[in-house]
Amino acid sequence: MRCPFCSSGDLKVIDKRPAPLTDAIRRRRECIACSKRFTTYERIENISLVVLKKDGRREPFDRNKLRNGIVRATEKRPVSVEQVDEMVDEIEHSLRRKKDLEIPSRFIGELVIKNLRSLDKVAYIRFASVYKEFDDPKSFEQEIKLLKKKNRG
Repeated sequence: MRCPFCSSGDLKVIDKRPAPLTDAIRRRRECIACSKRFTTYERIENISLVVLKKDGRREPFDRNKLRNGIVRATEKRPVSVEQVDEMVDEIEHSLRRKKDLEIPSRFIGELVIKNLRSLDKVAYIRFASVYKEFDDPKSFEQEIKLLKKKNRG
């Protein structure tokens, strides 16, 4: 392993703990050369999940693709990297608990929507606009009305 900042191989682990909701070990590392700190995760290699796309294609589940979609939705919002990582862990954990290894993309999208709705309303609307393919301002208005209604009820 190398430092992502200076590429030195001289590292030390300063904290190690189980990652919540996953079978991963979270390690906080410090580079001896540049003194920068970063986090790594060690995971058991699991049986591959397959995502069933809307158009019928199948593709391997990509944790980074899920994370990138959530990061885009939460960009410039008061949402921490840790909150995003916890959400990704929780969603992946939910997917791996299912008996079927083929997961419809719609199911994954609904899990993201549910989590974002409770985390940050603006990020929720951003994600929903792409996920639900809004094509005009009316779609945004309807989704905001629905969000307000769910918050009251």
